[in-house]
Amino acid sequence: MTSRVNNFWSSGAVPLIEPQFLSSIIGAASDIALVISAEGIILAVVLNTHSESFGNLRHWEGRPITDFLTTESVPKFEKAHAIYLDGEVPKKQLELNHIDNAVWQYPVRYTFHRFGRDNAALLLGRDLRPIAETQQQLVQAQIALEQGYEARREFDARYRVLLASLPQPIAFVSVLSGRVEDANEAAASLLGLSVDALRGSTFSQHFADRSNVELTESLLNATLSDEGGQVTLRTSRTRKSVIVHPTVFRAGGQRVLLCRIGTETGAAAVPDALTNQALALFRSGSDAMLFMSPKGVILSVNESFLDLVGAAHLSDVVGRPLSDFLGRGQIDLGVLLEQPQRSGHMRIYATRLVNDLDARVSVEISATHLDDKDTPAIGCVIRDVSRVEASRNVGATSSGGVATEPARNVMDLVGSASLKDIVAETTDVVEKMCIETAVQLTNNNRVAAADMLGLSRQSLYVKLRKYGLLNKNAD
Repeated sequence: MTSRVNNFWSSGAVPLIEPQFLSSIIGAASDIALVISAEGIILAVVLNTHSESFGNLRHWEGRPITDFLTTESVPKFEKAHAIYLDGEVPKKQLELNHIDNAVWQYPVRYTFHRFGRDNAALLLGRDLRPIAETQQQLVQAQIALEQGYEARREFDARYRVLLASLPQPIAFVSVLSGRVEDANEAAASLLGLSVDALRGSTFSQHFADRSNVELTESLLNATLSDEGGQVTLRTSRTRKSVIVHPTVFRAGGQRVLLCRIGTETGAAAVPDALTNQALALFRSGSDAMLFMSPKGVILSVNESFLDLVGAAHLSDVVGRPLSDFLGRGQIDLGVLLEQPQRSGHMRIYATRLVNDLDARVSVEISATHLDDKDTPAIGCVIRDVSRVEASRNVGATSSGGVATEPARNVMDLVGSASLKDIVAETTDVVEKMCIETAVQLTNNNRVAAADMLGLSRQSLYVKLRKYGLLNKNAD
């Protein structure tokens, strides 16, 4: 059948098309047709009679086609036309953008065909404006969709930040299933479990003597109260009596209960004057204050502590171990952790604070163990004593000042003993005082005391035996 068709077109059975019919056939076969000479001059323009969007293009005839192409389309046409002039018809369709007096432009997809003599080319084109308009609509729809996603992500971020920052326990419960769809950290802590464990669980299982249906009905009935109803419950894990204030709303075609949970006394929900004053003292106090976990990790600090260690932001300090800022590192931290947890508090502990630039400040630290069942912590008040220490040193070394008692005792030995004997005697006294102080600060922890003094454990035992301190503080 194929050979028969080919023979039909090539055997001369088809009569030659008369000139008056050729243009209409070409116009019907394409949206726009151009006859281009070997020099790139437009010899003729034929438009589809059913398309009026092109307007009148008769003024194109006799002018170079490059006059009506956009800048990026000119090299594309010249390359394809050069291939055509070399005797090879470009097989790949050519997409060109037309302009006319810079008023409008539109894309057209052309195919090259041999036409007559003198290397004239027939370009049959399809108008791509409908496709371009569809693509533009798709792009706009995609942009609108991305903007919608971005707005939703922004809304979700605000919702998460707001929910996490609320001090009051909040839980969202589905009326249909009775499950917790979302909750904040305060609600999870009040119920005695983590946020991940709370989400997706049945709300009634966290309270004693209430089934899922009964609890949901009680919460819905409470929302019908004009004055804002409430439901009193007892948690199954922490055994605390709580009050739930529900509010019902509809989202995504389903009803959801917003449950605000508080203690029965309501004291935790509304801070009293003493709490506000304590917070103001912590934030604006002249002495540095901090709270750390029982493992020595910094939980919160005030501005005075940031000034003392030269930190710019809370993020530079919070979450790091306090030993990073203590002169003797883990030795100091061990004393600050062990003593308060054993006796409840430690009045004064002298050490040095070190910042990231290795600047050292002499301080005195008092620590108190905060025995909270849910969040135990150790609170520390740190006072800068570098100025007091400097003034003491100046007073002690001043020529016009009065010598201290140890200095007077040493001066009394002059003349009655040699310098070597005097130095040996005073060295033993100072050494004994330092060892006694280290043992006392570490609560008779010989290993920590040896580290604090820079001695080996064996050397410390030798010196304790030398000064009769070996059994003095033994438990």
